[in-house]
Amino acid sequence: MLISRKWLEQYMDISDLSMEEIADKVTRAGFEVEAMYPMSQGTNLVIGEVLTCEPHPDSDHLNCTTVNVGDAVLDIVCGAPNVAAGQKVIVARVGAQLPDGEIKAGVIRGQKSNGMICSLTELGVDKHSLSEKQINGIEVLPADAPVGNSDPLKYLGLDDVILDIGLTPNRNDCQAAFNMALEIGAILDRPVQIPEFDHVADQGTATQLKVDSLTAKCPSFLGKVIGSITIKESPQWMKDLLRASGVHSINNVVDISNIVMLETGQPMHFYNKDAIHDQEITVADGFDEDYTALDGITYHLQPEDIVITNQGKPIGIAGIMGGDDSKIEDDTKGLIIECAQFDHVSIRNTARRLNLNTEASIRYQKGIEPLASQKALDRAVQLLIEYADAKDIEETVVYGNNGYEPKTLTCTLDQINNRLGTDFDEEEVFDVFRRLHFEPKKVNDTFVCSIPSSRTDMEGIADLSEEIIRILGYDRLPSTLPMLEMTEGKLNPKQQMIRYVRTMMTQRGLQEAITYTLISTEKKDNAILPVGEATELALPISEERHWIRTSILPSLLDVVAYNKAHSITNVNVFELSDVENLDTYKKHLAFVLSGNLQETRWDGFSIPADFYTAKGLVEELLDHVGVAAQRIQYKENHSDVTHFHPYRSCEVWIDKEMVGYIGQIHPQYGKDTKCDDVVMAELDLDAIIDVKKSKIKFTPISKYQSVTRDVACVIERNIPVGDIVTAIQRNGRLNKENIIQNVEVFDVYQGTPMPKNLKSVAFSILFQSNKETLKDEDINELFNKILDMLEKDYGAQLRK
Repeated sequence: MLISRKWLEQYMDISDLSMEEIADKVTRAGFEVEAMYPMSQGTNLVIGEVLTCEPHPDSDHLNCTTVNVGDAVLDIVCGAPNVAAGQKVIVARVGAQLPDGEIKAGVIRGQKSNGMICSLTELGVDKHSLSEKQINGIEVLPADAPVGNSDPLKYLGLDDVILDIGLTPNRNDCQAAFNMALEIGAILDRPVQIPEFDHVADQGTATQLKVDSLTAKCPSFLGKVIGSITIKESPQWMKDLLRASGVHSINNVVDISNIVMLETGQPMHFYNKDAIHDQEITVADGFDEDYTALDGITYHLQPEDIVITNQGKPIGIAGIMGGDDSKIEDDTKGLIIECAQFDHVSIRNTARRLNLNTEASIRYQKGIEPLASQKALDRAVQLLIEYADAKDIEETVVYGNNGYEPKTLTCTLDQINNRLGTDFDEEEVFDVFRRLHFEPKKVNDTFVCSIPSSRTDMEGIADLSEEIIRILGYDRLPSTLPMLEMTEGKLNPKQQMIRYVRTMMTQRGLQEAITYTLISTEKKDNAILPVGEATELALPISEERHWIRTSILPSLLDVVAYNKAHSITNVNVFELSDVENLDTYKKHLAFVLSGNLQETRWDGFSIPADFYTAKGLVEELLDHVGVAAQRIQYKENHSDVTHFHPYRSCEVWIDKEMVGYIGQIHPQYGKDTKCDDVVMAELDLDAIIDVKKSKIKFTPISKYQSVTRDVACVIERNIPVGDIVTAIQRNGRLNKENIIQNVEVFDVYQGTPMPKNLKSVAFSILFQSNKETLKDEDINELFNKILDMLEKDYGAQLRK
């Protein structure tokens, strides 16, 4: 919200306060003053008259001028293209301090220059409030400007200071200058005089105007015909206030519509009466066509947009901008005034889609008080009569209802003090309600407050308490120490696990990545191990950030692709992050391996980033958690062969629950993501943490010797070796003790001279008892039993 010192001075006496003091008090009361700046800056300025203007003898763009400044005639070299003899101009004397520095006497290409003829931009005036002509040249003053006037900024109405006040979302009422003035008056405890204009619009003769709404998005509409007006220049005070708010002055009628919007917070629109056929205006939606607005740009209307129509044709985009075919022209003789309520969500959607964030649309989006339209109409009629010679005024036509119901709130002094922890007395509380124009009354021990229509944020005792403390000052709150329970500073089991995973992964040579939680539709559709259906954002910032992800890997693959595109071959990254849907969220771990995980080139050592390395990382993690190896199963992947290679991937199971995938990327998916030949995994870390853990039991190292037997057998290529390892371990019982301590696969061979459907696998079996020394005959008996089992159950043949 922009408001200037001159604007405040219209309503209250602040002559004894600096703008710094006002800004400080307003900020302390909950309205942060985000910026404070003068409309213009400059010292030692004077109004002068250009007596002569001749081209510079040594330049094709400079002019040598003589300028009368009242008490002297100055030689000034000027580079402005529009300087000419006879002009009244602003002159900065030697020694003047301007925003860009000090003006000094000098010689420019051999010609003396004792000052500078100024443009408004050189005096610090905001370019957005200036025309193209003013930006590109010096400021030419009216012919009657007094030569020698030493305060040209005051003469132009630029001697003002602007406050840029940040409004909290609940205080949309302070978008109106009247309401902001009342608020600042309450903060400063000063009487505020708002112009009287109630019921001015009630006057009028019979009218033929008809207003209607065919959409629930416009519940209320006020229309009024002004039969005769005069288009002319606006009064200086109006132009000054518009300029302070960053609005260009156009003519008295257009400026009145803008000044009323700024004063009351209610956008309104003036239509050229002759352009509205049959004096009929209807609000509707459902249009799907192109429309040229007041800015001369053609926009495409969609069915959900609210549109102002005449005879079924659009004449304005409701709440945003009027049409080019009904705008106020210099020859306009009469007006039709529109004041309406529109659905703020619809206005926001339309304004965002069309990229039309006008002053009107911004106010509609933030919400407008229910009585604002009537106030705006009254004020507009008053100003039109005073400054546009308005005559032939017709009665107001009303559609719908503004829905306003007076609101009364009550509280007691004890309720206020108990809520705030303060010791305010009755006089203080009553005075705050008075300053806020709540019209307080004391009924027994209860304060009864009649809430103004503008304060739509006031709903209960909590709001009344907030008003008390922010006006009287938060420094009035007593200082107390918080009562906190003593807690032990340590990580819970889940936090410990997350820290361990990060440490383990980085120690093994992976780097942690952090990717976006919001993803595109393509990544959403390629979720791996998703946690339910993805949640769609109502207002996504872009199509690339449209969904809340349910899987990490699609995002992590972008990191790999980026690094590969920059010729980095060993890309090994992991990410720990939450994935979620509307009902739940889980912690997932994902990692991608490519190239070598670890490498020492000087001695030829390397750990390849392959499937078995990824499997080893998972096994180390599960072992740390306390999941026994016997409970872990690696099953053939049948559930996701879109993202994983169907023959080089597996599902990870703990007991009867699948907790993730490990495997090589599918060639097609690798091509799509530009991540060819990488190994990846995604695990449900919460499921791993929550699984019932095996108890850790101490077992002493056996004091008896161990015996190793090797066996190599030929089996069908499609038989999983892990199944054979498990079968061997199950057949190691001797005297009620399993004496097979370990089964290790040390060789797998496929190829010539073996048939294509067979492979050779060699196992090393470690036998050791914890009770006795093993005998050769016992080991031989058990070893033969294993060979028979392999031949019978798996068709294995000993390799010779």
